[in-house]
Amino acid sequence: MLVLPVRLYAPLAMCLALSACDQAQPQSFTAVEPNEQLSAGTGTVTKSDHNAFSLPSANLSPSRRLDFGVGNSFFRNPWLIAPSTISARDGLGPLFNTNTCQSCHIKDGRGHPPASDSDNAVSMLVRLSIPVKPGQEALLERHGVIPEPVYGSQLQDVAIPGAVPEGRIRVSCSSELVTLKDGTRIELQKPELEILQLGYGSLHPDTLFSARVAPPMIGLGLLEAIPEAAILVNADPDDLDRDGISGRPNRVWEHASQSSRLGRFGWKAGQPSINQQNADAFFNDLGLSTSLIAASNCGEAQLGCLQLPSGGQPEVSDHILAQVLFYTRNLGVPVRRKIDDPQVQQGKGLFHEAGCQRCHIPSFTTAANAAEPELVSQVIRPYTDLLLHDMGKGLADDRPEFLANGREWRTPPLWGLGLTETVSGHTRFLHDGRARSSLEAILWHGGEAEGARKAVMDFDAEQRAALQSFINSL
Repeated sequence: MLVLPVRLYAPLAMCLALSACDQAQPQSFTAVEPNEQLSAGTGTVTKSDHNAFSLPSANLSPSRRLDFGVGNSFFRNPWLIAPSTISARDGLGPLFNTNTCQSCHIKDGRGHPPASDSDNAVSMLVRLSIPVKPGQEALLERHGVIPEPVYGSQLQDVAIPGAVPEGRIRVSCSSELVTLKDGTRIELQKPELEILQLGYGSLHPDTLFSARVAPPMIGLGLLEAIPEAAILVNADPDDLDRDGISGRPNRVWEHASQSSRLGRFGWKAGQPSINQQNADAFFNDLGLSTSLIAASNCGEAQLGCLQLPSGGQPEVSDHILAQVLFYTRNLGVPVRRKIDDPQVQQGKGLFHEAGCQRCHIPSFTTAANAAEPELVSQVIRPYTDLLLHDMGKGLADDRPEFLANGREWRTPPLWGLGLTETVSGHTRFLHDGRARSSLEAILWHGGEAEGARKAVMDFDAEQRAALQSFINSL
């Protein structure tokens, strides 16, 4: 594995001083903080219904909402097989996972694992790679992983006529029981992944697999607008303050600048920007080329696939890519609910008492030079640090990605989590959707989050209900 030097971003003296202050003056949550309900600052949207994740930021002007609508059309409407009379929207495949972005991010929300063997895995995908070998370090620095030799870095389970899908994803579950301090027993489900009907021969014997569900799309522009220094100040890779939390940044390859950048997006912070995240999704999920990623997703051994027509180069023009970027950058974040409810306030205190805020950092202020004027200098409350953390063996996929090892995951933002069922029709959480509630998600935490997990396991039923009420208010 390529190892790059990691600088300590939070001086020990400062950490110790802050720790001493925390111990001397415990935080009180008996009153609502000023503007606490405005998760996205002036861009916060007020709707809390099934369309709550699909609205433009509240501070977007009417003229710019037209641009938002154009980007939305390319995000929602299906792409077509080439050649097509609609040349601006053709080139789908030949191998792909879905024909529209919205199929994975339903109503711009969270994906889920297939509910049964017959259910299509449309909002779950499987990443592939093989272990790095000596001499491949340059590939790892540029691509983050060493792709599986035939099937690449992502399994495509759908194909256009004339091509063969790479395989079929089947997910089953094993169960384990966790007993809380008060005797309550919680059943946890662990996904068991199986790849069937391989279309191009056997997989490499050392193939590494990682199942991923689509994350929600809200607030991405605001996360991109957080100053890098504000993220790095929370990194403590050597845990010099000895609090058990040693978050560290991922450094990933940016195609546009041809250089290493801070990773912010994806389950392992494997993408540096929204635009590159979008280009990667076009390429891997829909089989569409862009100026950032211009190759075909057909492997060299997939000869029939390589001979099928394309939609030109690039299949997604820079103009369309920019319109999709504007849309995904300006999706609004819903307003908090019930913030003055006593149970929610109690849960907020318990959230901090358990130490959850050490990784799920409540607030940031976006940069004064953000990419869009609506994103400038906003006080936001995403509840994330955008850093990598060791989450323990239970959640490990054992698949490295750039600097992230097989046990590390980026802290996911919590804003909007309480509207998951309203928007997406389910409550499946974590990278592979294994958790059926926020409590189950917490009980899967380990590694650096083991202390928080144990604290929650010690809560009584009333405290657990309060904690979940707070999380559901976000």
